[in-house]
Amino acid sequence: MKLVIISGLSGSGKSIALDTLEDCGYYCIDNLPIALLRDFVDHVMLEGRDIYQKTAIGIDARNQTESLADFPNKLKFIRDKGIECEVVYMHAEENIILKRYSETRRRHPLTTASRPLREALEIEQQVLRPLAVHADITVDTSYTHYHQLRDLLKNRLGEKGKSRLSILFQSFGFKYGIPLDADFVFDARSLPNPYWVAELRGCTGKDQPVIDFLQNESVVREFLRDIGQFIERWAPRFESDNRSYLTIAIGCTGGQHRSVFLVEELSRYFKDKIPNVIVRHRELR
Repeated sequence: MKLVIISGLSGSGKSIALDTLEDCGYYCIDNLPIALLRDFVDHVMLEGRDIYQKTAIGIDARNQTESLADFPNKLKFIRDKGIECEVVYMHAEENIILKRYSETRRRHPLTTASRPLREALEIEQQVLRPLAVHADITVDTSYTHYHQLRDLLKNRLGEKGKSRLSILFQSFGFKYGIPLDADFVFDARSLPNPYWVAELRGCTGKDQPVIDFLQNESVVREFLRDIGQFIERWAPRFESDNRSYLTIAIGCTGGQHRSVFLVEELSRYFKDKIPNVIVRHRELR
């Protein structure tokens, strides 16, 4: 089991860190009271191993000071339970955080009517010192933009290269309308049509006679290769832009032969490259 504890200064990017880990398959909890950490490990994580195999917890300065001071003992308790635990501490330069709060107009959790933002930041650093001292990873986000921070966290936490993008390959018939949720639409109506072969008319693109017919056409093989190369080139860029879902729709006239065959071939090819591949044939009943 793995537990990642995310802490750091307010405005340093803790929410982005938790969102990134959630996209990587972690069960994420923001602002867990540190006094509940032992009970959470004992009665939630260890009793629900399937759900909490990878967990991330956000801890901030809203916790009581004495609870934060006891963090080293809680960290030892977690690791003594056999749980792999990493502490990530995030910070940024004071002028950068002041600028971020000025732009977002959000309220710092430690500011009060008599305590200005700069003073709240000083108190926050002192309160979170026990976590900063025991951090396995310290991240300075002063000059790091959103995508750089996500990539940095994935690299540091060993999540880089684990694809979370889900691709839906969908066949359809143009005469019934284009799918409205498609990100990319490819038109296969220019390819040879098995419908005009009498013995193939009642088959679909999943039947071997139609498969043999289309595989023997060089233009079909070229069409498949071009779409495959397009997806291989651009899918990683969609994933790096924090996209979780991508729908590739391929249409022919009736959605029975060519588009079905192409979707089946593409899904078979990409299942070895992308773990989350889904197939849907809209017109097949």
